[in-house]
Amino acid sequence: MNKKSILVVDDAAENIDLLVGLLKDKYTVRAARNGQVALKIAQSEKVPDLVLLDIVMPGMDGFEVCRQLKENPSTAMIPVVFLSGEIGEEERIQGRKLGAIDYLTKPVEPTLLLSVMNTVLDEK
Repeated sequence: MNKKSILVVDDAAENIDLLVGLLKDKYTVRAARNGQVALKIAQSEKVPDLVLLDIVMPGMDGFEVCRQLKENPSTAMIPVVFLSGEIGEEERIQGRKLGAIDYLTKPVEPTLLLSVMNTVLDEK
């Protein structure tokens, strides 16, 4: 059975390390430290099954990454879950408008994250 592929996007190495450590046994995990690299990975031959996306990043923020993913026919179907400390109602609404499936605050509770991921991946 092929492992599902997860793309973790966060500018903080410690957040990537934490998520990779949590997910690597069950999933194939790739990581990007910025939006440009994330888009390149998402558009690769092996399209991820799910993107875990930080919002506040230098250069291209997570909202812009999500917008570009959803506008590209080859990546539009990839579910996006935002992981961020920015949790205002405005951010939630903007994320939903851009096509994100869910929005979890950091530091993320591992059990909640895995539950949301399982639900999203089962629906896909």
